[in-house]
Amino acid sequence: MLKIRSLFKLLIIAALMCSCATDVVNRTQHGQRPLAQPKKFFNGVKKRVALLSFFNESPFGGEDLGVTATSELLRELSRTGEFVVDPMGNKIFGSSKEIYAGGGTKLVQLSRKAKMQGVNFVVFGRIIDARVREKTDEIGIVRETKAYSEAKVEIRIFDVNSNKEVFTETLNGQADDSSFRFFATDRESKLVYRRDLLRYSVRVATRRAIPRIMEIAAKLDWVGRVAKITGGRIYINAGRASGINIGDILKVVTEGEEMYDPETGALIGVTKGQIKGTIEVVDFVGEDGSATVLHSGGSVLEGDFVQLY
Repeated sequence: MLKIRSLFKLLIIAALMCSCATDVVNRTQHGQRPLAQPKKFFNGVKKRVALLSFFNESPFGGEDLGVTATSELLRELSRTGEFVVDPMGNKIFGSSKEIYAGGGTKLVQLSRKAKMQGVNFVVFGRIIDARVREKTDEIGIVRETKAYSEAKVEIRIFDVNSNKEVFTETLNGQADDSSFRFFATDRESKLVYRRDLLRYSVRVATRRAIPRIMEIAAKLDWVGRVAKITGGRIYINAGRASGINIGDILKVVTEGEEMYDPETGALIGVTKGQIKGTIEVVDFVGEDGSATVLHSGGSVLEGDFVQLY
């Protein structure tokens, strides 16, 4: 009888342990309880992004930091699975440095060309500041070096469809490191060490922009274009790579009209185009194109724009 009671107690304890195990929450490397991530809506159609080459305004790091920021953004945008980065971005608009030099007017002037290319928005920016601070023990053959780097990266978003800038923000990235070095360490290795720290802080700052870019992009309209009409087939410049599916219904709209302030001449915005009808996707063409047929309405022309229905 005593053995049965002992066995019964062990079963109860085991059951309690199992129930508790389901409530275990993994913690981050800092020992903090991770915050619940809200689910966001993604309709499956990827917006086309023109990513312009960043440039470095700080006296440290040279052109390398601009390349680092650009490649990090390209990698992180691709990882989200929600964007198609247009390889023609720099050819259409030029580099970020050219956009800043022209005060942004080049973006406005070329927005229609970008829209015809299928670009939805442009991401550009610069490294405003980047620096490294080091402190080394003054005595000893093996000395401890403590280093700290910081970078400030400005990122901007220009919405091609509304023909205006919709986002600008400066993000900070920091990195610190400590290592033991021999006193006779050569100058070249020190430069490599500082360069790597600067690169890392730029990457940190750049990655911080991704959630904001996704948030802004979710509010912008996806727009494609009627590229060609042959017989009863209407071909558009978006397909499998953009997340379009066979059977999708898209609306065909005319180009919106630019509205200007009569007093200042400043661009107020772009009106929404008129709906001409709808088309249905029936086949894919090439890497990122689709063949469609008229679903309703009519008078569809090459150069008309298409949007999600």
